[in-house]
Amino acid sequence: MAPSVITIVVLFLTFSSAAPAESWWDPPSRPTPDSFINVTGSPFLSNQASPIKGFIDAHNHPTSSWAFGGRLLCGHPFSPLGISAALKDCPEHYPNGSLALFDFLTKGGDGIHDPVGWPTFSSWPSHDSQTHQQNYYAWIERSWRAGLRVMVADLVANGVICSIYPFKDPAVGGCNEMASIRYQASKIYAMEAYIDGIFGGTGKGFFRIVKSAAQAKEIIAQGKLSVVLGVEMSEPFGCKQFLDIPQCSTSQIDKGLDELYGLGVRSMFLCHKFDNALCGVRFDEGTTGAAINAGQFLSTGTFWTTEKCTGAQADNPISPVSAQQKQELVAKLGLPKGVKMPDYTKAAVEGSPQCNVRGLTTLGEYALRGMIKRKMMVEIDHMSVKATGRVLDILQAEKYPGVISSHSWMDLDWTGRLYQLGGFIAQYMHGSEDFIAEAARTAELRRQHDVGYGFGTDMNGLGSWPAPRNSSPVVTYPFTSFDGGSTINRVTTGQRTWDFPTDGAAHYGLVPDWIEDIRVVGGQSVVDELFRGADSYLKTWGASENHT
Repeated sequence: MAPSVITIVVLFLTFSSAAPAESWWDPPSRPTPDSFINVTGSPFLSNQASPIKGFIDAHNHPTSSWAFGGRLLCGHPFSPLGISAALKDCPEHYPNGSLALFDFLTKGGDGIHDPVGWPTFSSWPSHDSQTHQQNYYAWIERSWRAGLRVMVADLVANGVICSIYPFKDPAVGGCNEMASIRYQASKIYAMEAYIDGIFGGTGKGFFRIVKSAAQAKEIIAQGKLSVVLGVEMSEPFGCKQFLDIPQCSTSQIDKGLDELYGLGVRSMFLCHKFDNALCGVRFDEGTTGAAINAGQFLSTGTFWTTEKCTGAQADNPISPVSAQQKQELVAKLGLPKGVKMPDYTKAAVEGSPQCNVRGLTTLGEYALRGMIKRKMMVEIDHMSVKATGRVLDILQAEKYPGVISSHSWMDLDWTGRLYQLGGFIAQYMHGSEDFIAEAARTAELRRQHDVGYGFGTDMNGLGSWPAPRNSSPVVTYPFTSFDGGSTINRVTTGQRTWDFPTDGAAHYGLVPDWIEDIRVVGGQSVVDELFRGADSYLKTWGASENHT
């Protein structure tokens, strides 16, 4: 029997007067105390059948506090004991930072700082500190609420840095790089579970580790953040070389790739910072480069060797350092007595571009083909020009699109070739003016290939981040998210409130403020491209999975 008019009216009034749907984006079980998000409005949703909306951070390091022996970088992205335990400095930094040894090497000065994190944060995190946590989960949450929809979480390891640094956390498994990657993988899954608990149970959190492009789209359609696991280590699978003799085999490579894939890893670097048994690296510059070159000697028994570049591309120049700086590095890093660092002054004075003599090795080619077989994405940042050229040749021959440049370590001359393959490019998180300028250099290629753009924050990756920019025009608060659905105010954690014009990109919660700074400087078109970034990345990933 059809319902009466009265019944229909009663039902309508009942549902129309009911309480609105639960705000699923507001966690019901957030610990007290904790950081404030200071974003209002519901996260936007995406239709899987349409282009995905949202930003992508193609290169971040949320687990690096458990890398390098577990005490190089202080504080953690979460703790079951709460924020006071998570955002706490390393024990040796107390009472005044005088034993913050890595700060001495990377930041200069004496390392003196207030070690207290929660609740005052008077000294850290900051845009110029490489040794303090920037990826607290609530700061990531703030960026998600402002439009971040894909984040590549690169598990990171460097056995030499770990062995040199005197302080260790025995819980993280020592300096073996594969052991470190395993431990970090366990921690990022624990982080996902922790966030789920805050949001009400398994699968309810915003932070979702994904293992396929289709799964990533499903998560983004729900308005959540898809987290893709990557690996960036200097000696994958134990594939170091010593005096140009490889220290690994093809069976080790297969075993290592299978293990990483089983952990959920879907993209990786074949070499990073040091030449290894797989490929040569693109050099670092300045005093940081000199320190890494010294580490290269400790790892391989050889320093970087250069030759005049033969093509249009070049590796980064190796900046000359003074005799005194070399002596200090030899002493600080423990190089054997009598070892002298090479002098690259002649090439620098002549101005001829220099390239690493080492390219993609036979074992490196085997590993690359193993990644293609497993449909993993290949990160070409940090590869030497010679290695990159050979990798692109192989990918082109295989018609394999899964190639990524995630944080400005590729010679930009490769851009067109990478896009022709179907790959994806993200730029390092430079200051707004520099970011806009670099984006402009390759904008026409993105238009030709109809692709979006990404950024790579590299937070907790031992780099540097945008400094305060307080010249007009500046970010003003509150501002509106790109999609127009959220209002974003200053981020407050404990007793500290951060302001982009005053503090720069001190931590991950300030990524939305940095994007807004790009917009106000005059980069609206760049922000438009960034908002298409997640979609383009997932197209590259999906095409890789469909490769035959």
